Amino acid sequence: MDELVKQIAAQTGISEDMARKAVNVVMDYLKDKLPDSIAGQLDALLNGADLSQADDLMDMGKDLLGGLLGK
Repeated sequence: MDELVKQIAAQTGISEDMARKAVNVVMDYLKDKLPDSIAGQLDALLNGADLSQADDLMDMGKDLLGGLLGK
């Protein structure tokens, strides 16, 4: 999660503390909307788990966001 926080802070110009809060808000939202198995994978990825499944998870996330946005 630290790497994501740093990237958000660098790309947006907000503090790392604010970026961390934003990540937590988004994660809480996604965990509420996603099936438990996917939410668990998100937690694992943010906590430094093996990233070999990251591409599959990203594809699922894109599909979900496309569905939420009507695309």
